[in-house]
Order: sequence, then C-alpha cells, then structure tokens
Amino acid sequence: MRATKATTNPGRCLKCRRPLRNPSPDGYGPKCRRKVRSAARKDTTRPTWQVNKAAELLELGAIVPLRQNRIFLVVSDDGTEIYRTAATGQCNCPAGLRSVRCYHALAAEYAAA
Repeated sequence: MRATKATTNPGRCLKCRRPLRNPSPDGYGPKCRRKVRSAARKDTTRPTWQVNKAAELLELGAIVPLRQNRIFLVVSDDGTEIYRTAATGQCNCPAGLRSVRCYHALAAEYAAA
C-alpha cells in the first residue's frame, strides 16, 4: 500500500516546497524551473562551458538543496562523488578547494536565484 502511495504522490518542489501536481524529473515546479533556466541564460560573465555544465546539473536534477536554498548537495561529473556547495561560491570539490570558481557553485547560484 505504501509503494502505491509513493508512486502517485509527485512530491514537492525543491525550491519553493509547494506540492507538485505532476512528477518532475528535476524536482522543480514549472515556475521555479523557468526562473532557474532564465538565470542560467542571462549569465554572460562565466565561460560558456561552465554555464552549460551548470544547466546540465539542473536539468538532470543532480543538485539538491540541503539547507534553505543556501547549501546544496551536487553530484560529480562521473556520478561517484557528492559535493557540498554554497550559492556564495564555496565548494568542496577539487577545484573549489583550490579557490577556483567551479560549475557546481554556479549551479547552486542558479538554483538559489
């Protein structure tokens, strides 16, 4: 009985926590998804490969808010690691530990926008 209930309940939006009417592969509702993608398209200050990788993370649902849309868990490129990333730019990936702005932090910035 629980399995049936879990499959029929689409859950809540990862950004605004509103109930979703339809299941979403990335976990965002339609309005929040539109805002996140709009923020990604407007960014011209970052290299295009970073913007594309950040957008890919968002589309695949590989970024999950951990604390009030400020701290996020992000899956690595090959899927073997999980990094903690803040929208302010801190990340515990190898690039982030060298104080290089990584695409994980960029995706967190888009998700928090």
